[in-house]
Amino acid sequence: MYLYDAVDQRLVDERVSQFRDQTRRFLAGELSEDNFRPLRLQNGLYIQRFAPMLRVAIPYGLLASRQLRALAHIARKWDRGYGHFSTRQNIQYNWPKLEDVPDILAHLASVQMHAIQTSGNCIRNTTSDHFAGVAPDEVVDPLVWCELIRQWSTFHPEFAYLPRKFKIAVSGAEEDRAAIQVHDIGLQAVRNAKGETGFRVLVGGGLGRTPIIGTVIREFLPWPHLLSYLDAILRVYNRYGRRDNKYKARIKILVKELTPDVFRAQADAEWAHLKDGPATLTAAEVARITRRFTRPEYQTLDALSVQYTQALARERGFANWAGRNVHGHKVPGYAAVTLSLKKTGVPPGDATADQMDAVAELADRYSFGELRVSHEQNLILADVRQSDLHALWQEAKALGLATPNIGLITNIIACPGGDFCSLANAKSIPVADAIQRRFDDLDYQHDIGELDLNISGCMNSCGHHHVGHIGILGVDKQGAEFYQISIGGTQGNAAALGKVIGPSFAQDEVPEVIEKLIQTYLARRDSEAERFVDVVRRIGIAPFKEQVYGNADQKRENRSGQLAAA
Repeated sequence: MYLYDAVDQRLVDERVSQFRDQTRRFLAGELSEDNFRPLRLQNGLYIQRFAPMLRVAIPYGLLASRQLRALAHIARKWDRGYGHFSTRQNIQYNWPKLEDVPDILAHLASVQMHAIQTSGNCIRNTTSDHFAGVAPDEVVDPLVWCELIRQWSTFHPEFAYLPRKFKIAVSGAEEDRAAIQVHDIGLQAVRNAKGETGFRVLVGGGLGRTPIIGTVIREFLPWPHLLSYLDAILRVYNRYGRRDNKYKARIKILVKELTPDVFRAQADAEWAHLKDGPATLTAAEVARITRRFTRPEYQTLDALSVQYTQALARERGFANWAGRNVHGHKVPGYAAVTLSLKKTGVPPGDATADQMDAVAELADRYSFGELRVSHEQNLILADVRQSDLHALWQEAKALGLATPNIGLITNIIACPGGDFCSLANAKSIPVADAIQRRFDDLDYQHDIGELDLNISGCMNSCGHHHVGHIGILGVDKQGAEFYQISIGGTQGNAAALGKVIGPSFAQDEVPEVIEKLIQTYLARRDSEAERFVDVVRRIGIAPFKEQVYGNADQKRENRSGQLAAA
């Protein structure tokens, strides 16, 4: 866990004091809404459909138990008793009162947290692999590099007012679990033939209205030049990115219009003025940041705990959970555990204040007082002894956090949608709930196998629907809420964008449409090992489309006939 130094703490404390005065002046009528808007956005405060929404930064998804308890306290005292963990590894509060926000920010600052740059046209929270530091396939621990990027980007005077919001993701492992290919900048840690550490740099990825997979513009960037090369990329974007049209303002549009080769040349030309300059990282600076991270004091354990293997053989429920929610660890005798926030009947990503307090207690007893937030909207205890897994499972089950559905259809990624967001065209939460109820049988889910289902309430794609094996997008149809379905998307090393299967559907039709897609897959797969997305790639979307719209057209015909008869 990164611990603030005096400079870190002073920055967040001064920002709290500054925003307290800005809020006072706005409420007193001394600041207009137009003048206050950029100030509140710089502090993560939106005005949503029914109330303000405060987005709190969780840098690279890493939390201490004391911080989670603070988040629980905020939910209980200043909100409605819960928070929503987002795909940006942040937490959002949907019901704070504007006059209370300075007090909330002050409470966050007391546990080394803030809401700085969680909104606005700036560099947002840097995200990473939720197994960072413990993954067996890790090339390098990305957390230190994420922290260096956080410090470089926070209050960077040159990039405070970019053409549009800007997102960076870092992966330190062989398998990309940070979705780096759909970020403005994606960084993949690699080693060259000499064993030296560096980064493969991707630029111009993103979802939203114009989804694009990022392009590699540098295969190997030596680590000392990380920040200066980021400076070069951002300078090119800041200079040439469009500010006349917000729909064409993201860096992905600039890279596409210039072509990746031209963008690379411009970034390299800018870098020529920056390389080996003041932003060059030194081993001493990396070591300084590394020392500010607390590290688990691992014990020497057997590679496979006897208690663990015995419990697996004894209890099917535990075995199901272990097969889905327990993950490998680079230290023998330990495991990483996902606490699912996707129990049927609960909005994906939501956690109550009581659950947050309870998870903080679990983190203290089982995981060195730390936990992670994944961009798939779950919580992770990264350092659990295998011998403790059975006891942890029992406690997580009592809390409603042990649903064994990681990687399955009910592990739905979803934005808050039209229930809260003023930008949304349609609701996400009721659709997620209906699908979870339709597929709530765990045996059926396991028969279906690995399947990512993502839901967004609008084209901003906060639910990452473009990269879901099945993606659902809320659209407006003459004032009514409809849903467009895409299939074949995926994240990871082989990231791809899904393809829309055809016209949109009414809300009550969506679960049946998903069922038809699943039945088509089950009938067409070569073996149980062939995933849904693999079948889509092999046979294309036509068979799925035919199955869905044949039945959908018949249903619409029946409805039309009933209306005519009435």
